[in-house]
Amino acid sequence: MAGFFKRNLRKIFPDHWTFLLGEIALYSFIILLLTGTFLTFWFEPGMGHVVYDGSYAPLQGVEMSDAYASALRISFDVRGGLLIRQIHHWAALLFTAGLVVHMLRIFFTGAYRKPREINWLIGIALFALSLFEGLTGYSLPDDLLSGAGLRITQGVLLSIPLIGTYLSFFLFGGEYPGEDVIPRFFALHILLIPGILLALITAHLVLMWVQKHTQMPGKGRTEKNVVGAPLLPAFMAKSGAYLLFTTAVTAGLATFTQINPIWLFGPYTPADISAGSQPDWYMGFLEGSLRLMPSWEINLFGTAHAGTVPLSVLIPALLPLGLIITGLVLFPFLEQWVTGDRREHHIVDRPRNNPHRTAIGVTAITFYGLLWLMGANDVIASNFHISLNWTTYIGRVLIFVGPALAYLITYRMCLGLQRSDAATIGHGVESGVIKRLPHGEFVEIHATPAEDIEALMEGKKPVSMLPGSTEDGAGVLPEAARGPLGRLRLKMSRAYGGEKIPLDGQHDGEHARSGPPAKTSHD
Repeated sequence: MAGFFKRNLRKIFPDHWTFLLGEIALYSFIILLLTGTFLTFWFEPGMGHVVYDGSYAPLQGVEMSDAYASALRISFDVRGGLLIRQIHHWAALLFTAGLVVHMLRIFFTGAYRKPREINWLIGIALFALSLFEGLTGYSLPDDLLSGAGLRITQGVLLSIPLIGTYLSFFLFGGEYPGEDVIPRFFALHILLIPGILLALITAHLVLMWVQKHTQMPGKGRTEKNVVGAPLLPAFMAKSGAYLLFTTAVTAGLATFTQINPIWLFGPYTPADISAGSQPDWYMGFLEGSLRLMPSWEINLFGTAHAGTVPLSVLIPALLPLGLIITGLVLFPFLEQWVTGDRREHHIVDRPRNNPHRTAIGVTAITFYGLLWLMGANDVIASNFHISLNWTTYIGRVLIFVGPALAYLITYRMCLGLQRSDAATIGHGVESGVIKRLPHGEFVEIHATPAEDIEALMEGKKPVSMLPGSTEDGAGVLPEAARGPLGRLRLKMSRAYGGEKIPLDGQHDGEHARSGPPAKTSHD
């Protein structure tokens, strides 16, 4: 095994800071497994009715479920139980946030391109499963806040045409809330979903290891090498310290920042609800979409007795997340189809160098963010003394106008940043040194940019695009551009691909620089 270990322990890892973002999710998952194992020893996933007689005096004598009583016992009677509960909850939020930020890094730099499409799909599956894992864990304490979220889940199930009622009865074991949902969610939360997550994370890491890391453009970096530090000792020390740092931050949040105080909410009863209730951040988009959607419904065959499809629940529940997940899954293959680029890519793009992709990503973030913000429209209306109705109306307009504006603004910003790079390459960087020319003019001396910065800028490559419409010289369209779909593909390729702002300082046939020669330096 000496050759195997020698080869793999000396594997090179890039040293760019963005490559550590995925490790936030990985280390948070490890914390989740450890703290979840601790909590499993004391949590009782039952829905039987008991009268509380524990340490928390305000709830003594109150009837509640076994699950809620055991969650209170963990919080107040088990040594270190409340700290571990809060570490577990903060790690869950950090795990999902780490996944999202890591996916954004992958998307904006184009690291999902060949040969990493499979790993990209695995990452999307991890994200989707993390939402379900969070939903099941959020519901386990059976407090009033989690019960309200569970009620929304049941409403979403009932809104599905034809099979909604059957799905609800299957999940809850009868009429809502039934006696089975907490035990079933407990099995999903500690066994099935974590097992799948662990298998997918392992596959994700193995594929990453085999395919090698992507890296940012720069000095000495090519498609056939990786510039950085070896696994042992450099990257292992850095990664180990990062694990300890992530653990310390999570433990610090759990110690000084209260989260999910279930003893203040009280046990769940279907008849009670509280104002200002909010889900965890990653489910906020669903809350916002439900609040923004008008109360539309379809009565089949013209009568409510024949069957009602509540669009006010069905569309918010399925459309926003469906758009985002479907878009993430299809984007690598759609981009490959539009550009015709089937090459392997191990050097990633700076986001500014692919303005359309970056604009699409910011559009999706804006769409998600507005839904997330509107999930707190009642809190916004209350604190800023704004009409709740007007808050909803404004949100309905922004959900369409906001993403469109985000696309246009981001695209123009990317072009502006490309022009800045072209000016730096063409002129150099400002040195602050003023020189007087023989004829009396004063100019500022521009110095050559630092070698690593210049290499980063010059690593820019034009976005691939399909060949032109008369590539063969005989006026015959290339095969990729034949037919209505082919012509649409060619137009999309010309708009999406190509060089927008050349680095030589020229744009639209005109020189973008004037004055003294480029890269003039002083002694």
